[in-house]
Amino acid sequence: MSAHLRCENVTVSFGGVVACNKISLDVEEGKVVGLIGPNGAGKTTLFNVLSRFQDVDEGEVYLRDRPITGLKAHNIIRLGMARTFQNINLFNEQTTLDNILIGAHRRIGNPLAEILAFPSSRRNEARLRDHAVELAESLHLEGELDNLVKNLPYGLQKRVELARALAAEPEIILLDEPVAGCNDEETSELKEIIKQVNKDFGITIFLVEHDMSMVMTVCDYIHVINFGANLAEGTPTDIQTNRDVINAYLGEDH
Repeated sequence: MSAHLRCENVTVSFGGVVACNKISLDVEEGKVVGLIGPNGAGKTTLFNVLSRFQDVDEGEVYLRDRPITGLKAHNIIRLGMARTFQNINLFNEQTTLDNILIGAHRRIGNPLAEILAFPSSRRNEARLRDHAVELAESLHLEGELDNLVKNLPYGLQKRVELARALAAEPEIILLDEPVAGCNDEETSELKEIIKQVNKDFGITIFLVEHDMSMVMTVCDYIHVINFGANLAEGTPTDIQTNRDVINAYLGEDH
């Protein structure tokens, strides 16, 4: 299988502090791939680079072998990449359904222009709505469609954010700490949902997460970075038995 997402020698500095130091990695198509490392290792900075929320000092990012380093974040969605964030970024005064639909509108561009321009756009809007409902059902949110997201439990808000990303019909999703802040039950449910999304939708998933149990259970392959540089990569079994990883990260008290 080819790399769905690839970065080569990505380097980012902030005020003389090197956050990413020539990081290179591949995310294989169709897989669930994890990115781990101690606090301050550069994970969030690298994620921001990959999703084009952060520019690089050096290096290049490729999406299906297409260089994307010069693109803006809003262009990436139309190329088939979506992202969630560590801190939930939903429209709290909108319903679950409306939040999911926003993901679809981000892909097609200006929804008002679409609706006003052609009668066929109204049919497209109906299709997007039907698809949003289907996504809600697949993530077990069908009973929450008319509820304001601000009234939902935290774990359900995480699912809404994932459903919104899926509504853009991406080929790859970057998940930034998908179970952060969740209790054990919510974490267990989200683990199964992530595996289901990968299997049922055939979507490549690249995730950053501190919950090691979750990472080892969900991921097919894992990249480890430390002090802004590549440290190790391999299967969950490889990573669990890698002495450098154990010393740098897995041995820490989480």
